[in-house]
Amino acid sequence: MSRLGKLTSKETLKLVQSMVPPLKPSFHKGQAGRIAVIGGCEDYTGAPYFSAMAATVFGADMSHIVCAYEAATVIKSYSPDLMVHPYLHETASQQRAGVSESEIVERAKTIVDRVHALVVGPGMGRDKLMLSTVTEILKYAISQDMPMVIDADGLFLVQQDPKLIRGYKRAILTPNKVEFERLVKASGLESGSSIKQLSEALGGVLVVQKGMVDLVSDGTVTIEAKYEGIQGGLKRVGGQGDTMSGIMVTLLAWSEAYRNKLWEHGEHQLSDSELLLLSAWGACLATKYTSQLAFESKGRAMVTSDLQGFIGRVYNELFSVEKS
Repeated sequence: MSRLGKLTSKETLKLVQSMVPPLKPSFHKGQAGRIAVIGGCEDYTGAPYFSAMAATVFGADMSHIVCAYEAATVIKSYSPDLMVHPYLHETASQQRAGVSESEIVERAKTIVDRVHALVVGPGMGRDKLMLSTVTEILKYAISQDMPMVIDADGLFLVQQDPKLIRGYKRAILTPNKVEFERLVKASGLESGSSIKQLSEALGGVLVVQKGMVDLVSDGTVTIEAKYEGIQGGLKRVGGQGDTMSGIMVTLLAWSEAYRNKLWEHGEHQLSDSELLLLSAWGACLATKYTSQLAFESKGRAMVTSDLQGFIGRVYNELFSVEKS
């Protein structure tokens, strides 16, 4: 069993800090985190933007979005800091473009091959072709041992076929209350089953159960994402989960740098399972604190865009290795 279940919040935070790469003059562009968000369709352009932008302002070097053709221009207009690739297609645009599903998948693979970690699902929608295409991209990413966060409509894919990710211990599922119950049902469990039971049913896949206090479990250990003084904001805005996925995928990218020994980090190595748990725990904590600060500043007027202005502060206060 992992030691993480026995540690205090301060001790757990120290371990998260230890997996954050320092900023060194010898590093080159992209070494401190290249991530991609797979999602975004004609109807939903905000979700992939919020996820990728959260990753960027939390500290990822390079953030990509692989989205539907119809969504790309809109998402590009939100920020020049993101690399937006219009490689996916909904059914209508595929017919106009005359491109095959296999060609769509192959183009998307070129981005998967360039990054350290993925977010799958924000703004993906339920178009049949999009679901089919992203399923193939997901299978490819798993074959490449890619760490990933699966959220939003990505969870719908898992609900339809839990075998997609069963036993893949480099994935993090981040369901809200409704999505959690749907996953429980899809996994053949009784309503009201625990996060531990869901993770076990999925073969040890890491699950984050969002709530007043977020829970993180890989089936062997379950930890609460809490820290003294951090409760989260009282307003639940759409897009807060996308913000969490962006922070989480950055921590996953940093965990890859840690695994690959990008920098010297002592004798006490974190295991792969610990890196995954810590990435999820750290992102839950950071998102709660970000929403708390944004709500304190804006109150009921708070919107998801307001969270972006506090992510950098949260990183500096909780995770900064430059200050330690």
